[in-house]
Amino acid sequence: MHHRLIAGLALSLAALPAIAQDKTLTVYAPDYFASEWGPGPAIKQAFEARCGCTLDYQTGDLLPRLLLEGERTEADVAIGFDSTEMKKARETGLFAPHGVDTAALTLPIDWDDAVFLPFDWSYLAFVYDNEALKDVPGSFAELVAAPDDLRIAIQDPRSSVSGLSLVLWAEEVFGDEAEAKWAELAPKITTVTPGWSEAYGLFTEGEVDMVLSYTTSPAYHAIAEADDTVSAAIFDEGHYMTIELAAQLKGTDDAELAQQFMDFVVSADFQSLIPTSNWSYPAALPEAEWPEGFRELDMPEKAIWLPEDEADALRAPAIEAWRQGMSR
Repeated sequence: MHHRLIAGLALSLAALPAIAQDKTLTVYAPDYFASEWGPGPAIKQAFEARCGCTLDYQTGDLLPRLLLEGERTEADVAIGFDSTEMKKARETGLFAPHGVDTAALTLPIDWDDAVFLPFDWSYLAFVYDNEALKDVPGSFAELVAAPDDLRIAIQDPRSSVSGLSLVLWAEEVFGDEAEAKWAELAPKITTVTPGWSEAYGLFTEGEVDMVLSYTTSPAYHAIAEADDTVSAAIFDEGHYMTIELAAQLKGTDDAELAQQFMDFVVSADFQSLIPTSNWSYPAALPEAEWPEGFRELDMPEKAIWLPEDEADALRAPAIEAWRQGMSR
């Protein structure tokens, strides 16, 4: 009898890993996140080693897909929301509290949102070749007043979150004068692209002198390419922050596994992967633990951040000021 009990117990224990492996966490993410050059593969490997489960990425445009699927969504977690999308995402009613102690966060602003959890962040900035461009604007106002032969590429705020962040940044800096400042800047803006990658490609190909990107962009060139010729112009008025977010779905079939992933997001194992895979500042890792190339980056003295209601209210007038100013 004892032998049968022991044998049965051994069989039960042997079956546990197989049962755990049958668990799948479905994570919706943007295409870049799960690509081979994004942070997704390393995060998947690290989390699966913890959970004994399978992490399945489904990629595409997060918010449009979730709005289409509604409560029928198969997602357990969604990761990769830009902070400019928070209000629209919250209004879907699809998300549950993340259940994570936000005291672990190391953002330059206070964050206590119960639903959306930051996993990385950066400052918007105009990036340039420091060997080719010597007269570098030290403020947004100086950029506007720069000679018209300066060639700049930006992203369209109607199709790009970085472009939208730019027009919100300009509204915060210039207020009622934003439209006039866009008109003054317009001759220097040689290209407006649908997204970030097209604009940045023009910069790396030498087609433009400056490109709208992030203060973390030079870290990629320094670390991945051993190239220290790329810098970010630091403006006196401060820089607009962009934050990327994760959230868990109310309708998840495995709330415990989804919570385990949310806890993992602020762990050192997750956060240490962010700088050199997503080329952003980690949201929950002390600066002393950042890679050297990130600790050496020039940082703005002031963070510009708009709460979601304020940013949403400013979105339409900021885009319209940009459109009117650019068309003068």
